[in-house]
Amino acid sequence: MARRHHTDSSSSSEDEKRGIRHRRSESPKEDRRKRRDTDRNSESEGSEKEVRHDRERRRERNDDESREKVDRRREEKGNHGNRDSNMGRDDRRWRNGRDDEIEENGNKSRKDDRGEDDKTGHNEIDRARDSLRDSGSDRRNRSRRSERGREDDEEEGEYRGREDHRNKYDDREDNRKERRRDRERERDRRRDENGDRDKRRSRKDKNESEVERISLSAKGDDKENDATKDKSSVEYQRMTWDALRKSINGLVNKVNATNIKNIIPELFAENLIRGRGLFCRSCMKSQMASPGFTDVFAALVAVVNTKFPEVGDLLLRRIILQLQRAYKRNDKPQLLAAVKFIAHLVNQQIVHELIALELLTLLLEKPTDDSVEVAVGFVTECGSLLQDLSPRGLHGIFERFRGILHEGEIDKRVQFLIEGLFALRKAKFQGYPAVRPELDLVEQEDQLTHEVSLLDEIDPEITLDIFKPDPNFSENEKRYEELKKQILGEESEDEEDEDEDADSDDEDEEESEEEDEEQMKIKDETETNLINLRRTIYLTIMSSVDFEEAGHKLLKIKLEPGQEMELCIMLLECCSQERTYLRYYGLLGQRFCMINKVHQENFETCFVQQYSMIHRLETNKLRNVAKFFAHLLGTDALPWHVLAYIRLTEEDTTSSSRIFIKILFQELSEHLGIRLLNERLSDPAMQESFESIFPRDNPKNTRFAINFFTSIGLGGITENLREYLKNMPRLIMQQQKAVSESDSESDSSSSDSDGSGSSSSSRASESETDSDDRRRRKRRRN
Repeated sequence: MARRHHTDSSSSSEDEKRGIRHRRSESPKEDRRKRRDTDRNSESEGSEKEVRHDRERRRERNDDESREKVDRRREEKGNHGNRDSNMGRDDRRWRNGRDDEIEENGNKSRKDDRGEDDKTGHNEIDRARDSLRDSGSDRRNRSRRSERGREDDEEEGEYRGREDHRNKYDDREDNRKERRRDRERERDRRRDENGDRDKRRSRKDKNESEVERISLSAKGDDKENDATKDKSSVEYQRMTWDALRKSINGLVNKVNATNIKNIIPELFAENLIRGRGLFCRSCMKSQMASPGFTDVFAALVAVVNTKFPEVGDLLLRRIILQLQRAYKRNDKPQLLAAVKFIAHLVNQQIVHELIALELLTLLLEKPTDDSVEVAVGFVTECGSLLQDLSPRGLHGIFERFRGILHEGEIDKRVQFLIEGLFALRKAKFQGYPAVRPELDLVEQEDQLTHEVSLLDEIDPEITLDIFKPDPNFSENEKRYEELKKQILGEESEDEEDEDEDADSDDEDEEESEEEDEEQMKIKDETETNLINLRRTIYLTIMSSVDFEEAGHKLLKIKLEPGQEMELCIMLLECCSQERTYLRYYGLLGQRFCMINKVHQENFETCFVQQYSMIHRLETNKLRNVAKFFAHLLGTDALPWHVLAYIRLTEEDTTSSSRIFIKILFQELSEHLGIRLLNERLSDPAMQESFESIFPRDNPKNTRFAINFFTSIGLGGITENLREYLKNMPRLIMQQQKAVSESDSESDSSSSDSDGSGSSSSSRASESETDSDDRRRRKRRRN
């Protein structure tokens, strides 16, 4: 083996010396083996298709290798023949040496052939191994497939079983639902039959009842007609009783501090003697429902008590009875309502102050949290009057409060209430007057005070709330009519006297105030207040987030009469100072114009002032002002007749005013659209205001207006003006004809007047000559 290896190495070195190149098959073989190993690994891991594909590729590689071997042998033989032919014939030694080399190469080639044969044998063994491996993998794949198929069959069987079970269950459910539907249909059918039967019966009963009702109503109408005719009948009295109850309840329910003077005459128009029980019950129910209006109800009772004292006495007895029952039952809401009503009746001096002190003594005799709280509320309501009428009694009550506070047996909350009452007493009951000025309707001399003890047995006279027929009904009604005339007549005279006195007093007060103001009036030439107002308005506008917040804050500013204009001026100034126009100012100005008409008139004045001084503004300020007023006009916050101040002619406009008009109308077209703008400008009712913008007095001015609006892209609004310009020559001719005709008529009338004058003068001269002749004849006769 060593020798062979030595010969191989020597032959290869000799070949390299001579420049002969041999292909080396060892490195490609190793690469093929590595590839084959990787292919085997991939075949074992891959699927059946990949194995087949690898097998085909392997066969192709083997075929390629066999072809390469044949080509290699042929190339080697061809190389040997070429070398022999090219070799020199004269040099025998070199030829002999070459022959030896050829023999050695032949031996080497034979050895290579043997090696190749060995390799082919190895290849066949590898193929056999691959086939065995492939068959094993096929068997494994087949077994896996069969297992999968078996599992799939089992799963399919289970699925079919579940499906069959589900179908059976669904069939059962469908059958049940169908049976349930059948039962419901049967039930509905029976119900419909019963309903039809009931409807027929109800219709029959309704018809019968309708017939009965009609007959009864006919009888009732006859009775009512008879009752209305007979005013002494019970039915008529009952009817008037119901009307009286409804009227009194309505008047008491709608009374308040503002309309009480109007309600009182209407209340006296009702028969309060007959309905005094109804009036007392209505007042108590309304006060229980609305405790905040207790002072109003007390004022109403005070006025009624001056004319009908029995009404005030009945109301007091019923309130005391309600208080006793609530105190026994521990009904705190009803007790609070009754105590508050008594307190305001004490303030109106309908109830004597001794009843108030008696009530406080009763509440504080055995103090509890609730009784002390009720007593504190009572003193709060009428303490101001008790301090004036009975200061010693009130002092004793407060000493009792102080003793309860020192004992400390009541709740902390009630102790704080007592402490607050002491503080209120120290402040002389400020904020809790006895009677409000608008409810002070009765003079102290006219008021009648009632005194009823809390411990007496009280008869509430409940029968007064129930209808009872009156045998002397018509006589009592006539008496009350006379009494009503006396009451209302006296009240009207008193009211007139009071109004006259009040008017005279008001006039005197106004005159004195004017004199004082004239004496104390100081002129502020520095305008400090005006500057402070403008600063406030400016800071409010600039610090607000949106226009709604700004409007709310600006409306809270107290403006003196005549200072509303400052608000509009400052808003316009702030808008003009911005770099670009902000819609914020337009919305704010719109809001002010919608709220108050005064602001609308002020903005109209600002429009006139700004247009008259438009040449003083810079281009940026001019643009902002024009857009601001265009927003007000587009939203109808500013009336369109302000455009009458603009006269669009070449002589009356400047470059600044033309820019202002251009921006104004362009913004209006963006807000409204050219069609709506043309409709607004063509409104017949506004043509007088738009004559200055669309002049028709002179063709020159008309052409100037048309050319101006066409140049700014608003030629669509000049269609009427163009038609007028087109027809203007004909109109001028007609005017000239009319003028000439009027001149001719005047000439003819003057000639007629001349003729008549000459005829009259001739007649006068003739008459004069006749008279002269007669005189001469008389003289001659004499």
